Amino acid sequence: MKSILFLSTIDQSSGDKFAGLMQFLLNLPPPISFFIVSAITTFLALTGLYLVRKKYSAEVLKENHEVAAIIFNAFGLFYGVLLAFVVFVTWSGYDDATKNLQLEANEVADIFHITQTFPNPAGETIRQTLLDYVTSVYNNELKRMSEGEISLHSNEAMLKLITVFYHIDEKSLPNDAIYAEALKRLNNLAEYRRLRIFAGNDTVPAVVWLVLLVGSVISISYTYFFGMKNIRAQYLIAGSLTVTITLILFLIYVLDHPFTGTSMVSSEPLKQVMLILKNDQHSPPSSIP
Repeated sequence: MKSILFLSTIDQSSGDKFAGLMQFLLNLPPPISFFIVSAITTFLALTGLYLVRKKYSAEVLKENHEVAAIIFNAFGLFYGVLLAFVVFVTWSGYDDATKNLQLEANEVADIFHITQTFPNPAGETIRQTLLDYVTSVYNNELKRMSEGEISLHSNEAMLKLITVFYHIDEKSLPNDAIYAEALKRLNNLAEYRRLRIFAGNDTVPAVVWLVLLVGSVISISYTYFFGMKNIRAQYLIAGSLTVTITLILFLIYVLDHPFTGTSMVSSEPLKQVMLILKNDQHSPPSSIP
């Protein structure tokens, strides 16, 4: 029992260190982070090639060229298709996260303008709470999402906003349709917030990462067993393949964390809506003909 607890503690500690390392890389400018990761993997790959060529001569390796080439072509095709599929899935998720954030900001602006027809003090409370909400998301919630600390019930402004809406006396409103539309927009806002939070979680399963990493090792290792007389050319080929695969894998990791690092989804829509709300919160409510 103690050994199991010890191993689980080691696994958790290793996982935390790896997550911290990846967090550090994601917070660097993309060219620098891509260069660091590529340099490390290329060094390891070329070291492996050096050890293989030191043990086996080019003449020995040439004996298996035909069989190795057929297997390498087939494996490379399957692995390339898998990489393309995962990139497509993660890019789609990143794009959905961007759209959900934009729609969330848009719903805040719509609710703000709709509730200008609401009687006070409920109307003022809702508009101030909307400003508090978008400010909290922009200044605090997105940062906490990048650290994996956010939850569905962590925004007090959203809870207050829902409470105020549900306690409004519909009879005091000039138009029932306006209240229904505002309530619909509020439900949409809560939905887009949930989708944003869900998108912040890892979407690529660990088993997929395992297949991708093992496949990358096999693909790069295959280049060791082609006996080329020009060893520099073989180093160049192995290094180029390693850099290409590394960049694609790191791209997948970046896209799988849309709210983390320097490549995170832009928060500009929230900023623009926040400025609009601050400028309009003291404007007189619009009249209904």
